Amino acid sequence: MDTEILSRIQFAFTIAFHYIYPPLSIGLGLILVIMEGMYLKTGKKIYEDMTRFWIKIFALIFGLGVATGIIMEFEFGTNWATYSKYVGDIFGSALAAEGIFAFALESGFLSILLFGWKRVSPKVHFFSALMVFLGSLFSAVWIVVANSWQQTPSGYHIVGEGLNARAEITDFWAMVFNPSSVERLLHVWVGAFLAGAFLVMSVNAYYIF
Repeated sequence: MDTEILSRIQFAFTIAFHYIYPPLSIGLGLILVIMEGMYLKTGKKIYEDMTRFWIKIFALIFGLGVATGIIMEFEFGTNWATYSKYVGDIFGSALAAEGIFAFALESGFLSILLFGWKRVSPKVHFFSALMVFLGSLFSAVWIVVANSWQQTPSGYHIVGEGLNARAEITDFWAMVFNPSSVERLLHVWVGAFLAGAFLVMSVNAYYIF
């Protein structure tokens, strides 16, 4: 096998393994918000116990998603260096936005969600759960934008020629709302909610039966 095929196999394995976890964190994040919201509304301890149990699972899923995602991003440069150089100004900007606006929000409030039960008020703790969930949603937005732009590119032009050619953004919002991004994003969100729901149902079924 040549280098290209080996690069494809390595990247396919990495991204296939990685993509299990972000959708689960989105779906489970929504369920955590619902569970803790029900605890605040009713005061029933069963909802607190459910939230505490699933927060541990969420933290594990989040950690695996981060670890595999970092490897995947390095592979953009190691496996597809020429492509990354060519579209890095556009593709890289979406990935950077995901890290700045989404991952930072999600990971920042995750510490409160995990360790803040007796350190912050119940409302603040619920707010942290909500922010973690929103962070995961925003993360999906920018990743889908980056992926969709590769399939239906818009809002850019080519600068330079030959080996020095590269793509530059001419219209940021045209890049974000490229022809396939909204449809793909809705698909990802719905799929993530279903994945989280089936995860919770499957574990509950195991304990029940």
